[in-house]
Amino acid sequence: MYQTFTVTARPEQGPPRLAALRAHLKDRGLAGMIIPRADVHQGEYVAPHDERLGWLTGFTGSAGFCIVLPDVAGVFIDGRYRTQVKSQVDLGVYTPVPWPDELPGPWIAQHLPEGQVAYDPWLHTADEIAKIEAALKDSGASLVAVAGNPVDAIWDDQPAPPCGKVAVQPLEFAGVSSADKRADLAAQMATKGQAACVITLPDSIAWLMNIRGSDVARNPVVHAFAILHADATLALFIDPAKLDDEVRAHLGEGVTLYAPADFEAELTALTGPVRVDRATAPVAVSRALEEAGIPVSWGQDPCLLPKARKNPAEVQGARDAHLRDGAAMVEFLCWLDQAAPKGGLTEIDVVTSLEGYRSATNALKEISFETIAGTGPHGAIMHYRVTEDTNRTLTEGELIVVDSGGQYIDGTTDITRTVAIGTPPEEASAAFTRVLQGMIAISRARWPKGLAGRDLDPLARYHLWIVGQDFNHGTGHGVGSYLSVHEGPQRLSRVSEIALEPGMILSNEPGYYREGAFGIRIENLLVVEEAPALDTADPERQMLSFETLTFAPIDRRLIRAEMLAPDERAWLNAYHAEVFAKIGPRVSETARNWLSDATAPI
Repeated sequence: MYQTFTVTARPEQGPPRLAALRAHLKDRGLAGMIIPRADVHQGEYVAPHDERLGWLTGFTGSAGFCIVLPDVAGVFIDGRYRTQVKSQVDLGVYTPVPWPDELPGPWIAQHLPEGQVAYDPWLHTADEIAKIEAALKDSGASLVAVAGNPVDAIWDDQPAPPCGKVAVQPLEFAGVSSADKRADLAAQMATKGQAACVITLPDSIAWLMNIRGSDVARNPVVHAFAILHADATLALFIDPAKLDDEVRAHLGEGVTLYAPADFEAELTALTGPVRVDRATAPVAVSRALEEAGIPVSWGQDPCLLPKARKNPAEVQGARDAHLRDGAAMVEFLCWLDQAAPKGGLTEIDVVTSLEGYRSATNALKEISFETIAGTGPHGAIMHYRVTEDTNRTLTEGELIVVDSGGQYIDGTTDITRTVAIGTPPEEASAAFTRVLQGMIAISRARWPKGLAGRDLDPLARYHLWIVGQDFNHGTGHGVGSYLSVHEGPQRLSRVSEIALEPGMILSNEPGYYREGAFGIRIENLLVVEEAPALDTADPERQMLSFETLTFAPIDRRLIRAEMLAPDERAWLNAYHAEVFAKIGPRVSETARNWLSDATAPI
């Protein structure tokens, strides 16, 4: 099993750890501290060594931070985690703070009349610190960068940093050689007069070097830093124990290897201008350059957009991975439909079974995140993780949300299906149908080139909005190519201003959540493509659309067919016909017979 069900943090552990941190801060003359989710590489997912936020507070979500002050400790969480946080932290000592509704700078100014709040400059970006400092400008509180992380100082049994082995990503799946990628990015840097560029994101380095790692569970990334020079040579700062002879040969003559401890010294030996991404690089990087008198040229990580625009080999890999994954999902959904009515089935049983079907493909490298299997009220916890303590039995008349994915060498998958156990409540069926209508609207969308995720996001919400409902997460995130399941900068979100371009892979996952009762989410992955020609289209207008990558049935028992418009019903029936055509030949006879019924027209 890739997934385990042990309890990783308990609320009762929070108070003594918080008291110890406050005592340590007081001894150092500090009034407080900001504890982020991030590690030094600013990746979304972190290794056990870097789970400072979870260790201190008990909160294990993939985004958020804590601000510890003398009289209050706020755990800042976005809309995905406002239910989860209440069950994971001790509410007697930690205060959940809705973020970004409330921002850290004004919150500190409100709760701390005067004093210094510490932060580790390797765990925060320049953007983050600048915004907080601006908000504190006229207050008695201030930020101070500290050497030696205070949480690390009191974390007696902190795990060691990861040292996972690195593997080569074959060219047949990468599509473009590492040398060609470096040459292209270096040419772009040269046109901007940049002598070098610092790259800190783990998936950017993995993509650029055509390597994959094992430093973070579920994500095949490697912990390293890189400096790309304008002549396309690259300095890679990585633990040499991670590299075997094959990987060293793959990296080639244009790459010089350094130990991670050499990173800061090599930074200060550059001549500049040096490109640094103020939204992803640790603020320690730009400050080291500035203190050495080296000009900083602020600019986005140059890997982000090329990595997001999947090349033809990567798109074909995604198609192949999704057909393989779709067959595993159909076998699982068939099993679930047969096993659930017998009673006694638990959330852990569901997770274990699904992982088994994916493993049976003999192609699974890892799951792409810990499977969410939330039944009844657990379905309303958007990123619910079942443990031995929370494991719940599936019950007649409830829904179960199963959000899962796989890592395959040719692609990364992410799919959510909400399934009825027995006869679903009318309220849930109506909400499910509205969510389905939003999902269909995104799937069918055509839009002028240049529009961003924020322009499409309302399509997924319209049918919920007209009845006064909504969901507190984005409609979709970017997805990597055998890389991180959450990949930027593209998103389907009201805050995303990144124009959608051909080759970008995104999730399409509207939902609805009734706390204490049920949750609903339906998710497919899509890839942006040039829109097929239409007789009615303006010839001079460039239009884009989506190709659907995910193929698995949507539970027809939860659909109120009378609520669907004719074109929505036509899309659903056509999608289900395609599911049967593509997946039917890949599954067992039992699953194929089940699939025939599950994809019948409505």
